[in-house]
Amino acid sequence: MREFIVEADGGSRGNPGPAGYGAVVIDAATGETLAQTAEYLGVATNNVAEYRGLLAGLRAAHALDPAATVRVRMDSKLVVEQMSGRWKIKHPDMKPLAMEAGRVFPVGRVTYEWIPREENRRADGLANEAMDAGARGETWTPSPAARAAPAGRSPVGTSSSPEPSASAPVASPADVNAARNVATPRVGWGAPDLGAPATFVLLRHGETPLTPEKRFSGSGGSDPSLSDVGREQAERVAVALARRGTIQAVVASPLARARETAGVVAARLGLEVGIDDGLRETDFGAWEGLTFAEVHERHPDDLSAWLTSPDAEPTGGGESFAATATRIAATRDKLIAAHTGRTVLLVTHVTPIKTLVRLALGAPPESLFRMELAAASLSVVAYYADGNPSVRLLNDTSHLR
Repeated sequence: MREFIVEADGGSRGNPGPAGYGAVVIDAATGETLAQTAEYLGVATNNVAEYRGLLAGLRAAHALDPAATVRVRMDSKLVVEQMSGRWKIKHPDMKPLAMEAGRVFPVGRVTYEWIPREENRRADGLANEAMDAGARGETWTPSPAARAAPAGRSPVGTSSSPEPSASAPVASPADVNAARNVATPRVGWGAPDLGAPATFVLLRHGETPLTPEKRFSGSGGSDPSLSDVGREQAERVAVALARRGTIQAVVASPLARARETAGVVAARLGLEVGIDDGLRETDFGAWEGLTFAEVHERHPDDLSAWLTSPDAEPTGGGESFAATATRIAATRDKLIAAHTGRTVLLVTHVTPIKTLVRLALGAPPESLFRMELAAASLSVVAYYADGNPSVRLLNDTSHLR
């Protein structure tokens, strides 16, 4: 029976952010590279990209010989342990991918082996090629050298990787950082004329009765309206933005406090309010309406997990920060495409605004806890044609004084 080795990898520049995968199929007996594949995925998390790389590699091996056995080698401990059955799969985005991967070959014909990142350079290089192509608006294709060069024939052992051949590009240090979910900022400036960026002016809604009490108020609670103070704040923002005269469109979260704030500003600017569900606040589950102290008293373990892991959900099936980030990144990309070169007011909430800033900076998830964002504050992020964002303002409340 023929044996293949599948080396697969995936990466996300921002996690979630622009993502891609790469996979290589190798003849276990000769070390010959038989197939390679890569794809840009758009916005996705690192873990989803890893699973997509695994699935693509298994499908490529199956196309070569559906009767073969397969040894999968990946540097993702999560994927290896979950596909080996030792860890449970809880995330809803990964369950269907894992099930699909498990159906490519019959049970027992695929084994999984974890390898260090440096031994997975070929798949990593392909994943980064795909992400680079996606950033240029192109579809990944094998490089000319990869198409012309003979496949490598280095022996493949159980714990060491063959030397890369011309068909297996080696990732640069910057690419390795990207695959590790460390957003690698561009150094210097881009082309002399990138055109006008899509500029998002991010307005947190005005106060509600829950705001001064610092109660959790997400998309799964009572959906409070603005208080008298909140309406006054909205009027002050409207005056300040009208004075600037730069806003060309207004888009708001569907929650009442955001719609009310947006309506006050849009009326002053003579604009209509568009609604985008992707701008809603995180769902805080059973914590809705509670103070931090009350949550700490009633759900200490869940709160501790939430503060330390972006994948942890609030008690009662709320939305994790990772899930929120995936939603916000997709909404961001949609709005950028719809408003290229325009200045748009996005009226939304604490977590969406902090997430947009975090993703623009390439900052880790824990940075969400290190930003202050007052009610009715303004922040600004611009997105240029080369994909490079620029944070221009954070938590400006000068218009309220």
